[in-house]
Amino acid sequence: MPYFERLDEQTWGPTEHVGGAWNTAEQHIAPALGLLAHLVELDQAQRREERLPLARISYDILGVVPVEPCTTQVRVLRPGRTVELVEAALRHGGRDVVLARAWMVAEGETAQLAATDLPALPAPEELPAWPARDVWPGGFIASVQVRRAQEHPGRARFWVRTDVPLVDEQHSAVAAFLGLADIANGMTVRADPRAVLFPNVDLTAHLFREPEPGWVGFDTTVSFGPGGHGLTSSVLHDVHGPVGTVAQSLTVRPLG
Repeated sequence: MPYFERLDEQTWGPTEHVGGAWNTAEQHIAPALGLLAHLVELDQAQRREERLPLARISYDILGVVPVEPCTTQVRVLRPGRTVELVEAALRHGGRDVVLARAWMVAEGETAQLAATDLPALPAPEELPAWPARDVWPGGFIASVQVRRAQEHPGRARFWVRTDVPLVDEQHSAVAAFLGLADIANGMTVRADPRAVLFPNVDLTAHLFREPEPGWVGFDTTVSFGPGGHGLTSSVLHDVHGPVGTVAQSLTVRPLG
């Protein structure tokens, strides 16, 4: 059973694997972000002969989403032969709940220039398994495997993978990869989530190469400021090395 099942051309039904961590009656937003990436790529495949890979995707999370069917819309904001900007929306109850904007950029031959100074992660098998379900409830967290080395709360390196397909139709490794990216904010908590809420209101991912299927690696730092704001910053990896970065803006809310 996938995270989402297509119900009609624009409607998607979440399955039990989408249950949230802050509230199990709400969707964990991670699979929805992967779904929107899939729809951006699918729209492009239907319009164009030449594929433009995704270089950046930025999501604004406008509200919580119940574990109920949602509709989607895709539109091209800036068409082009080598560069496009595409927007996708997830809607529930007549309103947008997540907006995504993706820059799609043509490939070029730069193999001789390819390099990065971003440090590598230990291989997944070199890190111990970590039971994320001991910290977080919900169907999404239950659907993933985590291997983690934590230096201290708010700083860790970890790998995540799932055997659950993103959707019940063919989709790319990039969309599946982005369907796990939002998990970063909960894998090395700086504060006990029973005492402090710190949900993210956005997520922006930049990719300088396309990831391979399988494990998604994170080199993550969580920062809290003095005025109720926070930031979770991660370098993203596949098993061959770094592929990009992801950042999440947090609203930090102590309870009690």
